[in-house]
Amino acid sequence: MSDYPKVLYRRALAGRDPALLQLAFDAAVLDRYRDDAAFSVIRTNTAGRVKKQGGWSLDFGIGEGETTVHASWTQVANNLPDGEREHWAAHAAGGALSENFLRMQLSPGSCFDDGDVRAW
Repeated sequence: MSDYPKVLYRRALAGRDPALLQLAFDAAVLDRYRDDAAFSVIRTNTAGRVKKQGGWSLDFGIGEGETTVHASWTQVANNLPDGEREHWAAHAAGGALSENFLRMQLSPGSCFDDGDVRAW
């Protein structure tokens, strides 16, 4: 793996700016747009763009194996209209994330049985 993810996270954390942080989605998120004449979906080997005629566009990266696409928080937050965000959220693709930890983040102060505390 290259050093680019580390550089990106370092810059985002040092500047306290999440704008560059990447959100990953199953590549099937694009299926909705491929068969609709109001949209174009174009790509190179590692990057692409979905664009609505006369409307919004979103630039994205293409993950290894072409099973995921990713875009910066800024692109998703600023370029996707409200009506599209639920569609993209439904195709969210995480890495090896802890589902229990995500539940903890979504319900702070709640009690979770997550096993005994121990040194790592």
